[in-house]
Amino acid sequence: MNVLLIGANGQIGKHLVDLLDKSNEHTVRAMVRKEEQAEELKKKGIDAVLANLEGGADTIVKAARGCDAVIFAAGSGGSTGYDKTLLIDLDGAVKTFEAAEKAGVERYVMVSAFQANNREKWNEKIKPYYVAKHYADKMLEESNLNYTIVRPGGLLNEPGTGKIAASENLERGSIPREDVARAVMESLTEENTYKRSFDLMSGDTSIAEALKNV
Repeated sequence: MNVLLIGANGQIGKHLVDLLDKSNEHTVRAMVRKEEQAEELKKKGIDAVLANLEGGADTIVKAARGCDAVIFAAGSGGSTGYDKTLLIDLDGAVKTFEAAEKAGVERYVMVSAFQANNREKWNEKIKPYYVAKHYADKMLEESNLNYTIVRPGGLLNEPGTGKIAASENLERGSIPREDVARAVMESLTEENTYKRSFDLMSGDTSIAEALKNV
């Protein structure tokens, strides 16, 4: 698959750029919002495109044309206000669903948040973020896209283990960003994840096996 990666400069996004670029199955088109980010990627031989989730949807449609799948790994980040959460994690995400449909892309993988589907489990300290992820996920589920929604637990900057737990409802835990990226990439072609959403944590099962039995 030729994959449009939205949020390619983020922490999970950088892992995905590397994994997709080295993959024998996929190619990557990295979507970033700054010229210097695009130039840095191009120096490494990565196909990079400029588009801003706060801008018009037309540039995202253009970025998605010719792709077979979209991965959304973008986020407003912890240092911005809740206005950016609304503009990036909700409206920006929904724009990408619309853009994918207009560009004729059917496959879509969303990096969401642990238990975003379950209000009772939301982290009160960042509740507006959970609200944004909750409703973006709902809009994705109601779209015409062949979606997968991955809801990772606490994110770690540790080397991946290649072992995960994946289920519709898991107890709170953590997972290296590298393992999230691997699970997201493997979800692209794992039919058992189509039209599914699930939590993701570190576990005892290989990524391939866990996704087949989610």
